[in-house]
Amino acid sequence: MFEATQEVLVAIWHQDFSVLLAPGSAILIYILVTLFIGLESSFLPAAPLPCDSIVVLTGTLAAVGVLNPVIAFPLLIVAASIGSWLAYSQGRWLNRLPIVQSWLDKIPDASMRTVDTLLTRHGLIALFSARFIPGVRCVLPMAMGMRAQEMPRFHYFSWLSATMWVSLLCGIGFLLPSLPEPISRLATMALMAAPVITLCLAILSFITWRARQAMCRLKPIQKDA
Repeated sequence: MFEATQEVLVAIWHQDFSVLLAPGSAILIYILVTLFIGLESSFLPAAPLPCDSIVVLTGTLAAVGVLNPVIAFPLLIVAASIGSWLAYSQGRWLNRLPIVQSWLDKIPDASMRTVDTLLTRHGLIALFSARFIPGVRCVLPMAMGMRAQEMPRFHYFSWLSATMWVSLLCGIGFLLPSLPEPISRLATMALMAAPVITLCLAILSFITWRARQAMCRLKPIQKDA
């Protein structure tokens, strides 16, 4: 059993269809892809897991008959939603820690009010967009747990964004086998590279934002000098 699990796990990681198409592997695939999505959506150390490509892979396996879409797609939605709820719960717990409160107290009230407004008004768009960026997928629900205390509203945004995310990526994966092989291969490579690209863009945006903040702080000092 352990060897079979390890074999399927490696096959999912490397997108090895020769192993995944083997009879009897479906149950292990259901379990492992659900765990992947749940862990990556809830815990920051699991951010390197290739969850976007795994969701696409699930759609492809459903298209070729290895998985049942009626079972696989809802499982992924539930895993993503529960993972986001766990991240949200971590944020609520962290918010009670004195050291976290001391960090938040250093942020200007106007900035925190802006954050609260954005999370409240644009929660669905934010959660849906964050699901395409590794790391941010669990950081944003955690931030919502620290700031946005309306749990029913969060659950509504979380489940709806998870449904949209899974439907989109699984739908793409479901269509891949029907495409000509060269186009299918290029599309698969692009989908596998997309999370890395979005992560790099997110990091670059954060660095740019911090650099602008530093420049804004330096300007008054230079004027006084």
